[in-house]
Amino acid sequence: MQNYLADEIDFSTVKRVLVIKLQHLGDVLLTTPIFSVLKQLYPGIAIDALIYTETVPMLSGNPSIDIVHEVDRSWKKRGTLQLLKQEKQLLQQLKARKYDLVINFTDRWRAAWLTRLLNPHYSVSQKYSHKRGQWWMKSFTHLYAAPKTPRHIVEIHLDALRRMGVLLLTADKSLSFAAGHEAELMIEKLLAEQQLNPSGYIVVHPTSRWMFKGWNHAGFAEVFKQLTLAGYKLVLTSGPDRKEVDYVEEILARQHFEAVNLAGKLTLKELGALIAKASCFIGLDSVAMHMAAAVGTPCVALFGPSNEKTWHPWQVRHEVITENYSCRPCNMDGCGSGKISECLQTIEPQRVVRVINNLLKATG
Repeated sequence: MQNYLADEIDFSTVKRVLVIKLQHLGDVLLTTPIFSVLKQLYPGIAIDALIYTETVPMLSGNPSIDIVHEVDRSWKKRGTLQLLKQEKQLLQQLKARKYDLVINFTDRWRAAWLTRLLNPHYSVSQKYSHKRGQWWMKSFTHLYAAPKTPRHIVEIHLDALRRMGVLLLTADKSLSFAAGHEAELMIEKLLAEQQLNPSGYIVVHPTSRWMFKGWNHAGFAEVFKQLTLAGYKLVLTSGPDRKEVDYVEEILARQHFEAVNLAGKLTLKELGALIAKASCFIGLDSVAMHMAAAVGTPCVALFGPSNEKTWHPWQVRHEVITENYSCRPCNMDGCGSGKISECLQTIEPQRVVRVINNLLKATG
């Protein structure tokens, strides 16, 4: 196919690539198709990542990534001299790699000044013109705009490659997550202790880092009751934050039903290994939902203020449950920024149970 892009990149001259994604856990996981697609198309290229330390489990063990560089946000707490020392050391590490191409997926100023300092032959970023001015845009050789109509974030990321002339018509765009041997062994032991068989349980993750994306205790409690009465075995999980753990415990206190409560007890790698062996995942728009998609586990996800067209479980069998409110998706932190989204609270438990049953029947 003929290409009409005047500034198409000659990838035969690209030996090393740096991908910058300084955001949260799920955001980092959703960049994994960039690494795998580049490796599929240009297997000889070395691809590195620059991410926050707490998000490293999302990329560690990924066979398409050579080096994961870290920005530790705790550097700021160690004083100015230590911060400058760490920043200098990171810059030296990055410069030593002599990157030919920088691909940026963050609107942080660090991305722009780092790109200027690294001085790659090519660099690409989203414009972020509503947040950044000319200095930002002149920091990169290639810029692309996100579409005004909703598009999945994975495809928006891949637009960075399209902007440079890369054709993706036959590329495998799936997410990837490596739990690792140690985490897999730990989960195998846990399942044996709880007398759970692979594909014989459902993982329910009723929390999110941002609980304005959350449902309500009573709704979850009723769903859990109906599922256990139907003979399903439930494993409950959450993040380690005390608020999330307490949220799960309050659900359990509302109804009497049997469930394995692992809320706050698993590492991210262990959570991924647990979800990978489940028959189904139930949860919110959260990193756990994206992990389920990455390991190929069918999902039922409740969406409120965030747009399911942009954030739905990627390339996995799934069902999204929403209510038809004229104001959604609003992308706000609750109605009136009050941390509670009414469009989620009106979802009926019976509807959730029906969707779960239908998905489980469809997936065998």
